Amino acid sequence: LGARSGSPRRLCSLPAMDGDRVEIDGGIMEGGGQILRVSTALSCLLGLPLRVRRIRAGRSQPGLRPQHLSGLEIVRDLCEGKLEGGEIGSTEITFTPGKIKGGTHIADTKTAGSVCLLMQVAMPCVLFAASPSELHFKGGTNAEMAPQIDYTVMVFKPIVEKFNFTFNCDIKKRGYYPQGGGEVVVQMSPVKELSAINLTERGTVTKIYGRAFVAGALPIKLAKDMSAAAVRCIRKEIRDLYINIQPVREPDDQAFGTGSGIIIVAETSTGCLLAGSSLGKRGKNSDKVGIEAAEILLKNLKHGGAVDDSLQDQLIIFMALAKGVSRVKSGPITLHTQTAIHFAEQLTKAKFTVTKSEEEDPSKDTYIIECQGMGMINSNL
Repeated sequence: LGARSGSPRRLCSLPAMDGDRVEIDGGIMEGGGQILRVSTALSCLLGLPLRVRRIRAGRSQPGLRPQHLSGLEIVRDLCEGKLEGGEIGSTEITFTPGKIKGGTHIADTKTAGSVCLLMQVAMPCVLFAASPSELHFKGGTNAEMAPQIDYTVMVFKPIVEKFNFTFNCDIKKRGYYPQGGGEVVVQMSPVKELSAINLTERGTVTKIYGRAFVAGALPIKLAKDMSAAAVRCIRKEIRDLYINIQPVREPDDQAFGTGSGIIIVAETSTGCLLAGSSLGKRGKNSDKVGIEAAEILLKNLKHGGAVDDSLQDQLIIFMALAKGVSRVKSGPITLHTQTAIHFAEQLTKAKFTVTKSEEEDPSKDTYIIECQGMGMINSNL
């Protein structure tokens, strides 16, 4: 082992190289599109040629779906890279990154594929571009199996900006399952480096607010029912706080198709934001939609973490890229988060440790995710 004997564990997990191409198994752990998003973004940032095999191997429809392909294509365009195997249903791709440049780029899923997931793959890349970027994401803004755009704006944005960057997110049009048709424009300037974050003090809940929405053919009464049911559910647990969940009807010129849903955010004395959200669908009672979101929020508040279960995995790539030690207190570590950590460690020099938080209160199921970031520097600036 010679000079490297100081880090025996690291040697075992060095990525398999095939003529200097990093090999990624897209079928392990969570086994979904997230592996693709994390590894392509890091490949682009680090200039590492990549091969991903067994893409989404465990899913009911394996291989690339339109949303994953759009994500790959926007990263390819951002860095003038080469993509092979980029077609719907493909279970293997190779990606050879070039230099990240800014400018205007469009990613269009042409379906209800989530714009928020497109944002997840592109955003880390453009932070280290040579010039400012304007990214147009088209698809579903409020889609199943993905964060809703309201979550991205109300929770993800203010928290991720603690890494010391800002971005502008303009919802031009909302789009729903099955047609999509939504559009979100993100504007962002590059940074020299990202700062580490420390999100370990949950604090006490100071306010709870949100929005229950309907769009298209649905009556506002559904939004009012969702809101009222959610408020009733939260009231049972939290009695002394005013809960403001606005029922809204999306203006017809700002929404494409028909959809409904709700997001509820709790803000704490230390500036933490935790949420619960749910989407309506045909045959699903609107009270049930409201209660579902409320229960998710309450569960996120109960574990005592400073971030909710949806934010956990979204912060991992930023922690890995940041300079210094980041610490985040969370509830039980999700499989998505374990997967993001695995691939972030495989591709970067970042080192993560997860420890059970030694709480005063043994009923809390909390963990500390700690990361010694790789300290990525933007050589363009």
